[in-house]
Amino acid sequence: MALGVMCALVAVFFYFKDTLPLEVHNKPIVIVWMPPLGIKFDFRDCLTYFNIDSCELTYDRSRYNEAEAIILFHRDIHPNLENLPKAPRPHFQKWIWYHVESPTHTEQISGLENLFNLTLSYRRDADITVRNELLTKKTVTDEDFVLPKKDKVVCWIVSNSVTGGVGARVQYFKEFSKYINVHVYGRAYSKPLSYEDYYATVASCKFYLAFENSIHRDYITEKVNGPLAVGTVPVVLGPPRENYEEFIPPDSFIHINDFPDARSLAEYLLQLDKDDIKYMQYFQWRKFFKATPHLLSTQNEFTHPICLACDHISWDNGYSIVHNLYDWYFSY
Repeated sequence: MALGVMCALVAVFFYFKDTLPLEVHNKPIVIVWMPPLGIKFDFRDCLTYFNIDSCELTYDRSRYNEAEAIILFHRDIHPNLENLPKAPRPHFQKWIWYHVESPTHTEQISGLENLFNLTLSYRRDADITVRNELLTKKTVTDEDFVLPKKDKVVCWIVSNSVTGGVGARVQYFKEFSKYINVHVYGRAYSKPLSYEDYYATVASCKFYLAFENSIHRDYITEKVNGPLAVGTVPVVLGPPRENYEEFIPPDSFIHINDFPDARSLAEYLLQLDKDDIKYMQYFQWRKFFKATPHLLSTQNEFTHPICLACDHISWDNGYSIVHNLYDWYFSY
């Protein structure tokens, strides 16, 4: 190509480049339609805690017609659907069903069955999965894990002991505690624990009862992440061991189903308490993975899921068709 022609083309490009549409460079707008349980958080936390700054999060409903996505928190939707958007949904817009409670604690609201085209949930088959993932270390290290100082054998922090699907864990705990002393904290047992003391308390225990409030596939919550992050072995009650092993190393936790009864589990924990070498085997996974402490407090409860939704919208232009929301959620 002649030098003169090339220079002319470059000149044309720089002449017109400022007239190119700028919107292609804009971040997608995502509206949090109702602050979950009325709690707002600083959207800059997405960048601070999760290095996510890929969408424009807002509570401003007036931007409905230009929003790429609307996040709708299930527990805040009125039974008559009066607090859902009234205007027709733009063809490009995604409505995200945000719900991280188990089916046991899910109210079926009529009219939502065919309304959403993205799901935000703890489940692996959701469009956006909310989970505290272990991080793979860039290099494998043979350095021994330094155990935090331990002055308790078993601990449990529990805020609810009487409603819904929590009966299984309460009954198991009553039998289990006959054979081993358990340090219990939380509103359910009149020993409230501040958020500031949570990680230090869990770290001071050799074992932590990560008992879920109901048993469903994939329903494995931050109750497991807390002890993993601070160097405590979680003792889990929830879905089968095989389901846990899809998310965390098999030698990082103890499952109650590994034992014929609560007494056998208690006896095993007491044996480990006296056998440092065998106990330390539950931390071999730390050579390869790292657990990150999750955000605490009600104020921060919704930060991670909403930030994940923001990130998803920024890179995924697709959407799914949820033909029947409840058939999907309750059949898993």
